[in-house]
Amino acid sequence: MNSQLERDLRVLEQIEGNPDMTQVDLAARLDVAVGSVNWYLKRLINKGYVKVRQMRGRRLRYLITPQGIAEKTRLTASFMQVSMRLYRETRVAARQYLGEIRQAGYGEVHIEGDNDLTEVCYLTCLEQDVQVVDAPQPSIPTLRIEGMELFLVWPGRGASRPSVTQGAVALIQTQAME
Repeated sequence: MNSQLERDLRVLEQIEGNPDMTQVDLAARLDVAVGSVNWYLKRLINKGYVKVRQMRGRRLRYLITPQGIAEKTRLTASFMQVSMRLYRETRVAARQYLGEIRQAGYGEVHIEGDNDLTEVCYLTCLEQDVQVVDAPQPSIPTLRIEGMELFLVWPGRGASRPSVTQGAVALIQTQAME
């Protein structure tokens, strides 16, 4: 899912959870500038996904329209599809790399990275009975996660080709935008 669609989903989720939220509150929850929130809201209002009601004084209430609910549902489904496909692609790539590691005579691997794919690789190692070593060691292979790519780094040889995960992410992003 591209960043604009993901941002739309996050804004719609926040408004649904608290329609009385101010733009300052929304900016803090999304970790963006208030001016950006103002722009996001204007976009969603122009698309017909959000309505604004004037409350007392300058206070505003943001309401998700039926079209907004439909869009939020569509974006959530798309996000779930992307997540599940990325999960499956990462597991396939991790299994393939773990097979190569076992075939080369290794029973341990270090995992380097800090995102959801790291957890998927860790669980795949447990499933494949490959021990995960916490600290990198020059004598064992490393599964390195960089963004949405998974690499196998051999001791003394460097990284192998990236997994198919990145290609899957590009394909999924294209499908989500359609």
